[in-house]
Amino acid sequence: MIASLHIIGGKRLGGAELFYARLVNALHQRGLATQAMTVPDSLTAAELEPTVPQLHVPMRGVWDVWSRWQISKAIRQCRPDIVQTYMGRATRLTRWPLGQQPVHVARLGGYYAPHGYRHAHAWVVNSPGIHDHLIQHGFPPERVFYISNFVAPCMPTTPDALRSLRQELAIPDEALIIVAVGRLHPVKGFDDLLNAFATIPTWIHDRPVYLIIVGDGPLAVPLRRHAEQLGISDRVRWPGWRDDAGRFQELADLCVCSSRQEGVGNVILEAWARCRPVLSTRAQGLQEVIADRENGWLTPVGEPAALAQAMEQLLRDEPLRHELAVQGRRTLLARHSEETIVNAYLDLYQQLLTGSFR
Repeated sequence: MIASLHIIGGKRLGGAELFYARLVNALHQRGLATQAMTVPDSLTAAELEPTVPQLHVPMRGVWDVWSRWQISKAIRQCRPDIVQTYMGRATRLTRWPLGQQPVHVARLGGYYAPHGYRHAHAWVVNSPGIHDHLIQHGFPPERVFYISNFVAPCMPTTPDALRSLRQELAIPDEALIIVAVGRLHPVKGFDDLLNAFATIPTWIHDRPVYLIIVGDGPLAVPLRRHAEQLGISDRVRWPGWRDDAGRFQELADLCVCSSRQEGVGNVILEAWARCRPVLSTRAQGLQEVIADRENGWLTPVGEPAALAQAMEQLLRDEPLRHELAVQGRRTLLARHSEETIVNAYLDLYQQLLTGSFR
């Protein structure tokens, strides 16, 4: 049986943290010896099943020498076969000599600067584009592995709960709703989304059109100001960062991802899990997941006019939205199911433990 220790340093819940919890829980459910290391009082730890053994280390920064020592101590005591780190902080604090067990696998879900990851023994990425990014920076191709993310299909929220959520947001029952989820950060392109939304009709098929942006981040205030300047504040809702972001997607007639850069795009998979149609930019990681006009709709990166045209077209065509949603869910089940991705990780672990680089 392969024993693994999974380390993440984030305190809040983002795409990487949510995938971390899903993977750790899934490995634990398989009966594998799986341990989790998170920071104390993190939201990530709360997403783990109560029966998952947990260790807590502060990981206050990449130069936290005490936390680095604590991680090394835990590895010596737990004696896992695999140590998998997520994102930069946990990876840079985890140091283990090449050729000695455990094997250190660093997981990257974005186009990060490579210098903080080179000391790992192997790397797993969630998109072919990130794979190429590492190879271009001199990482050994035989140690870089591509495994996508998974999102389990979701049980529908009750109509009463969704109606209550509409009331909380002060959105009429008959409204058409566009939903975007993500960190309010420049790479997410929410300014492009606001610019696009400002140019589409206020009403479509005698139904008012609203936009919900679920998330928080450094651009929270500037984006709200931008919406005011565009004159659309009365039709845009900002619920902030919510653990139940998926419920907002269930309200959506259309889910939009306006990112300028992405890995695999968890918001795409989460929309498909809720059988919602997706409109996205052609950011590299996204166009690797979406087949244009088949399971989603793609527009050029950084072109609000094209995004607006696609939004209006899709909002006017309910049968098309339904077909995209159905095909998206089929793609999720075929390529991004829990069984497929967990099996890929187990195969990778076995390969690494018998690899000649050890």
